[in-house]
Amino acid sequence: MGFLKNFFTNVFEDQAVAPSYTSSFDALSEEELEAHLGVSRYGDFELTGAVRPSYALEVIPSAGFRHDVYHDDENRTDVPVLMAAATKERLIETFMELLEPLGPVVDVVLETSHGHNRGGHTDLYREHIDMPILQSILWDFEDLLANDGCTGIAVLNPSLPQEVQLDEHKLLIVYGAELRKYEGIMIDNYLDCREEMKFITEAEHVHSTTERYIQEFQELKMRLGMDSGY
Repeated sequence: MGFLKNFFTNVFEDQAVAPSYTSSFDALSEEELEAHLGVSRYGDFELTGAVRPSYALEVIPSAGFRHDVYHDDENRTDVPVLMAAATKERLIETFMELLEPLGPVVDVVLETSHGHNRGGHTDLYREHIDMPILQSILWDFEDLLANDGCTGIAVLNPSLPQEVQLDEHKLLIVYGAELRKYEGIMIDNYLDCREEMKFITEAEHVHSTTERYIQEFQELKMRLGMDSGY
């Protein structure tokens, strides 16, 4: 059961569901469940260890990006968004390249859902960190960032304003105006623009974490000088 426990430590944390919600995974035998969660490759696309799609595969994981819009209710504005999924071997490298247009000094937000239930999470904020220092630290925690389904990170430059996010589902998300540079980086990393594509977040899915990743998250938090929630 160790393999299964990794995946069900924080199940459906990002879904706003009623207490009576029943997952389709509940109808599976342990053997069926373990076989499904053991699949990481779908064609040319390989998932990290962070998430797995629904058993019915309403969304089949694939690489690519699409344009979207985030509506900011507070400021009554629409913010352009790029959403992307990259195969495992190119995920972190692509994320690091997407950080470059943000400039030499940035702010960082770590998001964790470790220990939370059904949608809860904690954000930790660090202002003004040099990009080379940040990237060096993040490379040291490459395994955590890629494979922990309860860790997300956002890097932003408020003066642009633009933000690059690697979320808990290991999707790459860019917010802000003038996103052509980011589109070019995605294309250079073998991501095609597919406006019709769907992401793993748009159907039932499960997250994975381990005690080791929980400890590594604490180490990353300390390396980034983060002490409290934001």
